[in-house]
Amino acid sequence: MANLTQLKVMEGLDGVLLVDKPEGIAFSTVVKTVKRKFGLVKVGHGGSLDAMASGLMVILVNNANKFADRVMGADRSYTGVMRFGATTDTGDRYGRPEALPETVMKPEEVRGDLFQTEPRFCSVRREGSAGYEIADTGDHGQFLAHVYKFDVAPLGGAAGSGDFSFALVASKGVLVRALAKDLGATLMSMRRTKTGRFDVADAIPFGRLLEMEMGDFATCVMPTTRAFA
Repeated sequence: MANLTQLKVMEGLDGVLLVDKPEGIAFSTVVKTVKRKFGLVKVGHGGSLDAMASGLMVILVNNANKFADRVMGADRSYTGVMRFGATTDTGDRYGRPEALPETVMKPEEVRGDLFQTEPRFCSVRREGSAGYEIADTGDHGQFLAHVYKFDVAPLGGAAGSGDFSFALVASKGVLVRALAKDLGATLMSMRRTKTGRFDVADAIPFGRLLEMEMGDFATCVMPTTRAFA
């Protein structure tokens, strides 16, 4: 149980918390958990992350939320695995198989400005749910993203498996599972490694955060003056 002194410290705390989200939980669960567990007044984030993905989440504590647009607008880096030659309605491995598009992009074409369309369906995992659900999000218009780097390399394993590792550096808003569909591939796994200047190497694993005492939490929050210097 938090004492009054600890609650006062939380109330006056401003800064950035870097969290390493595990695969299998919604990004909103991370945000809600941090707010509830540590009795914070206002908690936001610098960009969502699909439930099937792991990696960096930039959590904004109290007055640091005024810098949300700066974090949201930052470039991002991802690594992961795509399986070429098969795709799903969601673009990831939890979706329903569907026919390949008549024309597909080649990996070497994934450079510069890129017009994307978010898949109508997405895989979600709700709090307390035992598995993923397929949600119909309706039709979406095109949006523009910019890709600085997209490298792929075949993985070992059974011949013809079609699994390739990838490394992607892109502007805000890039949707990796939409990119997988455009490539005639399925997103098998994904990890966000960077958002702007923030790196997952400096992040706290979500599981460790769950075990943390309130008195230790403040030491994990990067002060706003340092985070956005």
